[in-house]
Amino acid sequence: MTRFEPAGDAFLAASHAVSRRDSAAERGEAMPDYITIYPANADLIFLPYLKDYQPSKNDFKAIVEDRRTDRRYDTNDHLSLQQLSWFLWSTQGVTSYSIHRGITTRNVPSAGSRHPFETYLLINRVADLKAGLYHYVPQEHAIYLVNDSQEMIHAINASTFDQKQVITASVNFIWVAEVYRTSWRYQERAYRYLFIDAGHVCQNLYLAAESEGNAVCAIGAYKDDEANQALGLDGHEKFVIYMASVGKPLSD
Repeated sequence: MTRFEPAGDAFLAASHAVSRRDSAAERGEAMPDYITIYPANADLIFLPYLKDYQPSKNDFKAIVEDRRTDRRYDTNDHLSLQQLSWFLWSTQGVTSYSIHRGITTRNVPSAGSRHPFETYLLINRVADLKAGLYHYVPQEHAIYLVNDSQEMIHAINASTFDQKQVITASVNFIWVAEVYRTSWRYQERAYRYLFIDAGHVCQNLYLAAESEGNAVCAIGAYKDDEANQALGLDGHEKFVIYMASVGKPLSD
């Protein structure tokens, strides 16, 4: 019996770094948007400023050592807007934007500074926010409500095989990959970078959550087609690449 999966072998073969084709960048094709495009009529909710913010736990060594995955959350606890602001800033916050280069730098590494992700939030319990699906606009450090229907909430949960923590979490992060942001430069190799980048982002969420007494459970087990459908994605140019639930862990 072979000790590799043919599908994985095919993925590696199809995403080799060396390509005989010119990239879209080399052909002079227009650069994709690297900042979030949002509806002109979106009611932006600007998040608390973080200049003087200090997390409740500010010892990096202790944060790294104490970080654990936890899927059992206190359903009586609500995240504050300040905590949500910190988590979003830690995972996709923009630190600079180059108009000349058309790209951002952020608080996580990304291949070629492409930053191919859009962050959606399935919010259950955050102070002063109604439950529903929100979209993060990093250049404004703001969010806006996309959909608050129970049908949509149930559809997202169902796509995760009805994992309980999606409902009991204070908030669920859903990262959507926009492939062309990375493939414009890196072609088929982009697909490897997308998944590497997703790991960087989720790890920062784990550390930021730990610094505020919260816990994370990364979610890789979900039905791709159902998750994409719930968010209105085509599954090719844009698709759900990773999820994570966040909440106050239950005391043992």
